[in-house]
Amino acid sequence: MKSQKCKGMQDLLPRDMLRFRRVEDAFRDCCYEWGYQEVRTPTLEYLHLFTATGTLTPSKLGRVYSFLDWDGWSGERVVLRPDGTIPVARLYIDNLGEREVARLFYITNIFAFEGTGKENRERWQCGAEFLGGAKFTADVEIILLAREIIRRLELNSVKLQLSHAGLVKAMIKELKLSSSEEAKVTSRVVEGDWQALTTSKSINPELASLLSQLLSLKGKSSSFLQNIKTLSPEVSSDFRSNLENFIDTTALLDNLSCNYEIDITAIQGFEYYTGVCFQLLTGGKKVGGGGRYDNLVPLMSGRDTPACGFALYADSIAKILPLEEENKSEPEILIRGEELTLEIAKRCFTLAQSLRGAGHTTEIGLTGQGKSDYRWIISVSGGEPSRLVLINCKEERQRDVTSIAEVLAVLGEG
Repeated sequence: MKSQKCKGMQDLLPRDMLRFRRVEDAFRDCCYEWGYQEVRTPTLEYLHLFTATGTLTPSKLGRVYSFLDWDGWSGERVVLRPDGTIPVARLYIDNLGEREVARLFYITNIFAFEGTGKENRERWQCGAEFLGGAKFTADVEIILLAREIIRRLELNSVKLQLSHAGLVKAMIKELKLSSSEEAKVTSRVVEGDWQALTTSKSINPELASLLSQLLSLKGKSSSFLQNIKTLSPEVSSDFRSNLENFIDTTALLDNLSCNYEIDITAIQGFEYYTGVCFQLLTGGKKVGGGGRYDNLVPLMSGRDTPACGFALYADSIAKILPLEEENKSEPEILIRGEELTLEIAKRCFTLAQSLRGAGHTTEIGLTGQGKSDYRWIISVSGGEPSRLVLINCKEERQRDVTSIAEVLAVLGEG
């Protein structure tokens, strides 16, 4: 029988894991410094959590891994989580709902079926959620947190794009459509068909001009949105409040010297987002994104809780990371027994334990073979007293030592 991994799944080799851990470490360290606390949710969640919140549109429903969780004569359909935010919102409702503010972060895998098997079906996310952050300042915090993590990873070519789901939804409301027509237009826009807004039969020339300006906007400061506000015809208070929220957010980012590009059409699949949305791109490929989702917790039967968050795509980022210290996980010391007797083996393990306790990565040559790229090799022989030969591979010299203390002293000298 041929042994092979499942389609769409991936093996991470030692070299891959060095990059992956670098992403994790930078993300976790930064989140802790900003006051976020780590959580972890189950791999399985009830399917209705995702359908009830609008995350799984009809086109996406066929891409989840779901099955009936059998329980006697009944059962409920469960799913391998296709999203990281909704499980954290559920965790918050179940365990932390009494908190006025909760800053949480997680590192998790999510699952999505992809028909060809050429794309990953299991993906890793590093996500942070700010539950209870109501002001535009909370939106700015998560954007800056995401940018800081990217900076620490030394990814200098990442572009930040901003949009606003609340403004988009207000734009659709301006069309004054029937409920059924509004649902159709919203569905088309969610799937990326932005022409659905400007081709509506109910649109008037002034509104058509405004929507056209917004959809074509590629601004790099809040002044672009200020111009739109000045030129706007009579629009609803909802439209104006969302536009002003967008202006406040971008104005603060301007003051903090955070570079971005406004692109209303940049977002797709914004079903549960209600305010500012953003995505991070490098080489035209999305490596992260997030936004505001004030209605999500109430939709899941929690109390009225404003919230915002983001996720970084650990797989994608790890692949493009430069790996500066490829050998940092390689042992620096090899302990080699001249003979593999019981007594010599005991001395090898004792010596290795002491060296590891002192912070040295150490490997015992149990196979009689070893790589040639160690910094030090320690040869252990039998007899009383035990003879140790310490070989400096870099300088190609060796010396006899008689104790572990002497070994540590020589290693400390370099």
